[in-house]
Amino acid sequence: MSRLLSFAQRSATGQPWRDDESDDGSDERQNGWTRYFPLCILLALMVAPHPSLLLVLVNHYLRTLHEPITFLVHLCVSYTLTFLSFTSLAICVLRDPGPVCLDKPAREDSQVSARDEIGLREALMGPPGEAGDDDEITPLKWCRKCWAPKPERTHHCSLCGRCVLKMDHHCPWLGGKCVGHQTYPSFFHFITSITLFSAYVAYLAGTAFWWSFNNPTSVPDEVTPLHELFLLCAGMIFGLVVGSFMIYHIYLISTNQTTLECLSPFLLLRFLPPLPPSLHLSDPPMEHELSYTQRRLVRSAHGAVKLYDLGWRENWAQVFGWRKPGGWVPRILYGGASPGDGRCFPRNPRAQDMLQKLANALETADKEA
Repeated sequence: MSRLLSFAQRSATGQPWRDDESDDGSDERQNGWTRYFPLCILLALMVAPHPSLLLVLVNHYLRTLHEPITFLVHLCVSYTLTFLSFTSLAICVLRDPGPVCLDKPAREDSQVSARDEIGLREALMGPPGEAGDDDEITPLKWCRKCWAPKPERTHHCSLCGRCVLKMDHHCPWLGGKCVGHQTYPSFFHFITSITLFSAYVAYLAGTAFWWSFNNPTSVPDEVTPLHELFLLCAGMIFGLVVGSFMIYHIYLISTNQTTLECLSPFLLLRFLPPLPPSLHLSDPPMEHELSYTQRRLVRSAHGAVKLYDLGWRENWAQVFGWRKPGGWVPRILYGGASPGDGRCFPRNPRAQDMLQKLANALETADKEA
């Protein structure tokens, strides 16, 4: 209730409530076809190696080594990984990353203007039917930009101009869309497929180029080794670049974090127990209100406090788990979708004690200094 009163005081005095890092400024929405330009580049990069790949497979395994079975195996593996990459990419681009509000019938202009004139009391109480839920009327769970409830782990994206359930990050390569609760499994499936495809192409091209280097007189033409060298370099570069993202997201899934949560240590301030009034801090405290010593304490605690870490098995089940028979099929084809509604998440039972220790340390930090 103290946070609710603080929100009312700020609104009455005209001070903005910082319910998200991206809410400090105005939305910078991407409009027009320019938002799809990085996606077109991505598609071109995914298609570019295939002419060289086909040429290497035909010239090396059919014309030179005369191994049709090996040729078919490599062809099937290569284009299976390609198919998986395109299916998960399509899901990331076409599926909504995580709608906060359910679709409602279009309203008349009078109704829209009535919403714009909604009073402070109605904004604090939230939508009808949720007024009795004290957890839903706290300022941290109401987005003043979308003018809608803001569930746990939801963030407002200034580029998309909307809130996204369990937002991980905004990705310009996906047509300027966010990666959220409904698309994160497909995103991880995509970068994993690209990494495996790049590594497989690098292996194929590397072995073929090494054979051509040791048997120059048996090479069918002078162009084939150039294509092999091109595929080897491209596969190694993309495998290292995208593979590093894959390893990073393996860590995030294993510790039940999003990219925003991992890179934003001061998100912990939202979950701190109430601090004494003598510190003259907001409830919850803001980053700019903390002293240098207090900021260092928050940054150091961020590495240890994992709010949603339930163990690696349960963490992976929250992203790729399924309840229905045959649920593994969409996980293999395109990554599937995360179970649950993306609004409520169980917390680490040890997190509250660690947050209390952090609050105590913040209280005594400047006194000890």
